[in-house]
Amino acid sequence: MTKLPRIGVILGSLQTHGITRKIAHAMQDLVGDRLALEIIEIGDLPLYNPERDGEGIPAWATFRQTVAPVDGILFLTPEYNRSIPAALKNAIDVGSRPHGDSVWAQKPAGIISQSPGMIGGFGANHHLRQCLVFLDMPAMQQPETYLSRSAALFDDAGRLIEGPGKVILETFADAFAKWVVQYRFQRTTPV
Repeated sequence: MTKLPRIGVILGSLQTHGITRKIAHAMQDLVGDRLALEIIEIGDLPLYNPERDGEGIPAWATFRQTVAPVDGILFLTPEYNRSIPAALKNAIDVGSRPHGDSVWAQKPAGIISQSPGMIGGFGANHHLRQCLVFLDMPAMQQPETYLSRSAALFDDAGRLIEGPGKVILETFADAFAKWVVQYRFQRTTPV
């Protein structure tokens, strides 16, 4: 039996019942038996301060140990003030340090941004892509996924409803599953 690629899901929103978390649960259903998605919580990470790296901050160590073994990362984020939320940036910083020991390097990544407005988190999506370049994370280029009017994607019970939003997420899920497998294969094939 082939082991499914493990994908860490990083949520830019800290809301327990927010849209971003609902998208994460919908994605777990949509990837089916192709990927094993697991949400990695970031809400309890103290703000990154390089002067404290040698102190063995337990939350930082646990986060790094959780991210290190996964095969890829799926970032799901709202847009705050035309950028990524502070908690997400902090998680990126914690995982990228200490220098030379980044847990992000060479992990294939996908990004879904969302917003209740019309732009769908475009600014957050592109700011996050800038970070991924520096982190040496190959980000899936297509389909770019910006979910506008994201609250309308779910019914009152929090289930993804049929419609264009679901089609967008299904298309992303299919492409991301292929991207992760393709990237893993390329990394294990001798040159």
